[in-house]
Amino acid sequence: MRDHSRTTALIIGGTQGLGLAIAERLLADGCRRIVVSGRDVARGEAAATALRASGADVAFIAADMASVPDVTGLVDQAAARFGRLTALVNSAAATDRGSILDTTPERFDHIFAVNTRGAFFALQRFAQLAIQNGHPAQAVNILSMVIHCGQTFLAPYSASKAALANITKNAALTLRHDRIRVNGINCGWMDTPGEDMIQRKYHGGGDDWLARAEAKQPMGMLLKPPHVAELASFMLSEASGVMTGALVDFDQQIAGAYPE
Repeated sequence: MRDHSRTTALIIGGTQGLGLAIAERLLADGCRRIVVSGRDVARGEAAATALRASGADVAFIAADMASVPDVTGLVDQAAARFGRLTALVNSAAATDRGSILDTTPERFDHIFAVNTRGAFFALQRFAQLAIQNGHPAQAVNILSMVIHCGQTFLAPYSASKAALANITKNAALTLRHDRIRVNGINCGWMDTPGEDMIQRKYHGGGDDWLARAEAKQPMGMLLKPPHVAELASFMLSEASGVMTGALVDFDQQIAGAYPE
């Protein structure tokens, strides 16, 4: 059973979509202390207000994952609010498009700054504080099925998530003797507000893009945030025992499969 009554969590990218769904799941599983973070202050404050309806202590702290001082300051502020942090979710991501042929250095650097460097230093500071305070801790990095290859128009994004997959395993190896567990979830195509924006901005999606996309899926739907939130809550709880360094493919497509 997932029991988060003693969990103090920081969810980076927790103001909408999957990050918000994870916050809601943790609250449903007993968590009473959560900080959610993002860049959009209005959206962040609205999310925190809605989450506080559960009676929990929920705060929003604005931070830009492309800025290392912002990232480390965010972790320090969240820990100071609750006295300690026992759970971290790295869910923020830049999803700008670009192929091997047209990605600019500036776009490449921005995607890696947010998706890889920002997540690395958030995890680093989180682990440092847990070791300093002498308590166990759990982290979940939100990855993507694109770590296995990715679409042609997601070259830098795919590379950034593949790098974060390695960071997940390497950190798990480094931190296991400090009782800090680090796992990752490789998400498939998901129905989120961010994906709706992407489909309309980059792929000419109209109001029916979701229905059209889901009609083509093996299980008749895109992945839904609450589905992944269940796994994240499990990974962050004592119910997952000694599980660390795991990268779970969460999708209806099978990596490595070929048409028969």
